Amino acid sequence: MRWWLLFLLIVLLFIVHLHWGSVFIPPKQILTIISGGRADNPAWRDLILFYRLPKALTALLAGSALSLSGLLMQTFFRNPLAGPDVLGLTSGASLFVALLVMAGSILPIPEGTASVLIAAFSGCAAVFLLMTGVAHYLKDSSSLLITGLMVGAVVSAIVSVLHFISRAELLQYFFVWSMGSLGHLNFTELVWLGVCILTGGLLALSLTKATNAWLLGENYAQSMGVAVNRTRLLIIICASLLTGAVTAFCGPVAFIGIAVPHITRLVFNTSNHKVLIPGVLLTGAALLLLCDLIAQLPGSARVLPINVVTALIGGPVVIWIILRSKKTWV
Repeated sequence: MRWWLLFLLIVLLFIVHLHWGSVFIPPKQILTIISGGRADNPAWRDLILFYRLPKALTALLAGSALSLSGLLMQTFFRNPLAGPDVLGLTSGASLFVALLVMAGSILPIPEGTASVLIAAFSGCAAVFLLMTGVAHYLKDSSSLLITGLMVGAVVSAIVSVLHFISRAELLQYFFVWSMGSLGHLNFTELVWLGVCILTGGLLALSLTKATNAWLLGENYAQSMGVAVNRTRLLIIICASLLTGAVTAFCGPVAFIGIAVPHITRLVFNTSNHKVLIPGVLLTGAALLLLCDLIAQLPGSARVLPINVVTALIGGPVVIWIILRSKKTWV
């Protein structure tokens, strides 16, 4: 029953997303446009097909990817506050994209969708490997989180240095990108994003047995026949691919990765990854669709940065996690 309700919620939010905005389009016209018919106003067709529909699809894909990445990181580090933005993965992706975009002022660096995607993935993977090494020395969750925050601070300092050597137009581009946005993708970029998320999702599903065992620690997982080193590498690749793809196309989107896994556990009341993985995919898609609806001020052409809304929703969830952290998390 909960699966059907969640699926219906996504469908409802998706339909509202196509209808919501500064320009009113009759629902009948939206259905006509989506089904390939001819709209009464050609401008409505362009608005739906080239802005609202790609934006809604981006929210679905990005919400699912960040949520799944957050779940994998919380399982991997066995830490309820682990997430792409808290442990520095998003910062790492931002740094490498900043190097690609802003260092182009003085270096012949290739541009394009593929190069941005590779840069973001490389940044995520580099930080994840760093935090994995740190986790072997710091068994305390608080120390690990503080280290992640410090990594983010160092990365921000490096990006600030890049600000001084970049051209004004590149700096403006990076500033807008860093605020997070779901409304700049075309269908070619959506295909790239979809392929990355499909690959990461299938890889995560193949690791359900290993991740369930990992909840009780690496030694227990190894005693259950899990290839620990292989699993560790695959989790790093999967989380980096998911976070890197979303960050490359949408900018750094905060709080979704840390909040959604906890909401999903609360809804389904389980720690079984066979349930949690599809659960976080659907819940993350629904939550980011909702956040993007809130970001679009009705009756106005202005749109709030997506990070503003995700912080308003995800922030209280993080506070709630900290308040109940006295309880044992498994």
